[in-house]
This record gives sequence, C-alpha cells and structure tokens, in this order.
Amino acid sequence: MRSRVFWLRQLHRWHWISAAICLSGMLLFAATGMTLNHAAWIKAEPTVMERRASLPESLRNRLTADASPNNAPLPSEIAEWIDQNLPVQIGSRAAEWSDDEVYVALPRPGGDAWLSIERKTGAVMYERTNRGAISYLNDLHKGRNTGVVWMAFLDLFAASCIVFSVTGFFLLKFNSAARPATWPMVGLGVIVPVLLALFFIH
Repeated sequence: MRSRVFWLRQLHRWHWISAAICLSGMLLFAATGMTLNHAAWIKAEPTVMERRASLPESLRNRLTADASPNNAPLPSEIAEWIDQNLPVQIGSRAAEWSDDEVYVALPRPGGDAWLSIERKTGAVMYERTNRGAISYLNDLHKGRNTGVVWMAFLDLFAASCIVFSVTGFFLLKFNSAARPATWPMVGLGVIVPVLLALFFIH
C-alpha cells in the first residue's frame, strides 16, 4: 500500500511538472498544426523592405583587399558598421564571396532576408521579406531558421511531452480498475491513427 501511495505521488508530481512546462508549447503546436494543415486557406500578403547604403572608403578598401575564402564571415569592422546603419544583425554569419560581391543569406522564421555588398563600389543592398504572424508561428512549429536556442527549447518541450504522456499512462493504469472505459479508449487512440495511416495515406 505504501509503495502504491509513493508511486502515485511521484507520478502526479512529474505529471503536473511536465504539464506546466509543456502547456504553452502544446497550445502553440496544436494551433500551428491546424494552420499548417490548412495553409491554403490562409492568405498572406508578403511585405518587402529594402534598404541601401554605401560603405565608407576605409571599410571599402578593407573589403576589396580582403582575400577571404568562400563562406568566411564579413570582417568584424564591416559587420559592426552594418549593424549600426541597417536594421539587421550580421554577427559572424557565413558569407558567399565572389569577385564582384559578398552575399549574406539571412533566413528567418516567417520570412526571408539577404544582404549584398559590391566589392568595388561598396554599395550595400539589404532586403527583408515578412510573410506575417501566421507564417512566423508556423516556422516556429517546424524549427525553420530559428537558431540553436529555439531548437534547445524544442528538445526540452519534446522531453516534457514524453514525461507527460508516460506518467499519464501509468496514472491511467493505477486508476483503470475504477474506470472500465480506460483501456478501450487508449486502444482507440492507438488504432485510429494507425488505420488512417494505412488506408488513407498514399
């Protein structure tokens, strides 16, 4: 009896802790699961922002003299100047170097962006596309262009969902004697997705 009480307390504790951790994530992923499933119904009008600038001559000389290999980041002085003069944070992102220009891809959730610099003239072109809040949330759902911090959150969220589900299963087991419909409902929850996948997904 004492063992049963102990395990019930532990299961309840971990069940509510995992539920608290993954609550907001579950709501987000359930909602974005619906928006992703019906993406054709949701119309979005992308907005495009363009900004142009010109590097100072001192930085321009640094750029033309630089013999950086492909995928090397921009020199730190140029990256800092861009951060201060354009609405973008370049940091140490990889850049594509060619004889004529340096191109930096800046993918982001809910849109896209890129920056190019002409190596001879120092002309800077920055373009950012925003596809709206729904697209942003959908990309969070997929982990698309979200960075390592968000990916770490997704791992924590997934682990919390596993704990929530496993502890929920054992709580069902402890209480199934008083609820005869428990295992038929659990079985239904397993069988229905399997049958749908077998017969309706081709």
